[in-house]
Amino acid sequence: MTQTQPQINSGHRSTGTVAHLRPAYHVRPPSGYLNDPNGPIEHGSDVHLYFQSRPTLDLRAPVEWGHATSPDYVHWTLHRPAMAPQPGGPDTDGCWSGNTVLDDGRIHAFYSGRVEGRPYQSVLTAVSDDGGASFGPAHQVVPDPDEAVMFRDPFVWKENGTWWMAVGAGSVDRGASIALYRSPDLSQWTAVEPLAELPRTRAGGEDTGSAWECPQVLTIDGRRIAVIASWSPEGGPGEVLSFDVDVPPATQRVDLGTNFYAASALRESRFGPLLFGWLPEGRDRPGWNDGWAGVISLPRMVWLGADSSLRSAPVPTMDTLRSGSASPTAIGAQCEIVVPEGVGEVILHFGDQERLQIELTDTTITIDRSQASLAPHAHGGRMVATDAFDPSSGRPAVRIFLDGSVVEAFTSAGRVLSTRVYPTTPPPWRLEAPANTQCWGLAR
Repeated sequence: MTQTQPQINSGHRSTGTVAHLRPAYHVRPPSGYLNDPNGPIEHGSDVHLYFQSRPTLDLRAPVEWGHATSPDYVHWTLHRPAMAPQPGGPDTDGCWSGNTVLDDGRIHAFYSGRVEGRPYQSVLTAVSDDGGASFGPAHQVVPDPDEAVMFRDPFVWKENGTWWMAVGAGSVDRGASIALYRSPDLSQWTAVEPLAELPRTRAGGEDTGSAWECPQVLTIDGRRIAVIASWSPEGGPGEVLSFDVDVPPATQRVDLGTNFYAASALRESRFGPLLFGWLPEGRDRPGWNDGWAGVISLPRMVWLGADSSLRSAPVPTMDTLRSGSASPTAIGAQCEIVVPEGVGEVILHFGDQERLQIELTDTTITIDRSQASLAPHAHGGRMVATDAFDPSSGRPAVRIFLDGSVVEAFTSAGRVLSTRVYPTTPPPWRLEAPANTQCWGLAR
């Protein structure tokens, strides 16, 4: 039986002046290092979300699959890890990224197993017989490649009665690719032609990578949309990109902020197709002085824009976190700021010398965190999204979610910018914004 741990906002807080930086309504364990979300799945009345997790900040510790559940995608309960490395097994040095599927009432996980010294992470499967709380022994389902730059992160789905598996890959000669397999029964897998390939290039100013991590495949408006994380041996993680797999890849960024990677998709949910992502730290490693790092993004409904780019909005149940109107002169670390329409500036004044500036024009949104923190290890910089607003959408011009050090901004045209800020001054903070701005405190 899995022992349920306290709710995410149950009082696990850092001591000292950094306590206000800890997220309260985003998913993350009380301590340790978190990165990729894995395998979100609806089972019964709950959604299960798994994620790569280490109990400490020591990156040499083997990765486990952390586990959280929610009845509504907003109020999350943390549980014991659902999967841990098997000593001497095919994942003895880490249970890495993958996804889950439901078949005959059982949840099947497909993921990458790491063994120190092996050139590739093996594609493994394991089955849960207790509703997703834990998974049994793992075994390998497809052979390791003969030669590749990278090979990992399976994503399995069922389409027209056939099971399909996409695996992130890359080769010196052919560039980044999504390897593809098919199966009638989740057991026997046959390799077919790659789902997509792209020699390394720059598209829209972005490096498409020499290999692709965390491939996800969605079906939207009858089109197969791939979501990948670009990667290179010398540079590591790049950006999350999307493209239509049935036309020559024209990649576009999924999130226009500075801190979003390793997206994980739920192809079908009560809100349609969804994405989760990893919000890595926006501070150098010496600044991780409070025992935790990494956060999972808010779940995002996704659709295609007129330019075929993937657009996003928060799930509608996010409204249930609103705890009453907040005073602009006393903003807390957990709040939602909404500008219904128009142009202007939203400025979060953290202190006399710390502020986050968000500028709205007729077409663009710019987030400037160059003055957001006096902390020596905090990152700065500006991020811009064009074609940001669609007054006919029925959505506000921008919804800004603040949760400690996390900022996620969603525009009416479905653009999203995720970033991290580290003000040294604790709340209350002051909001300067257009007269029509609304603000709510958020509480779980």
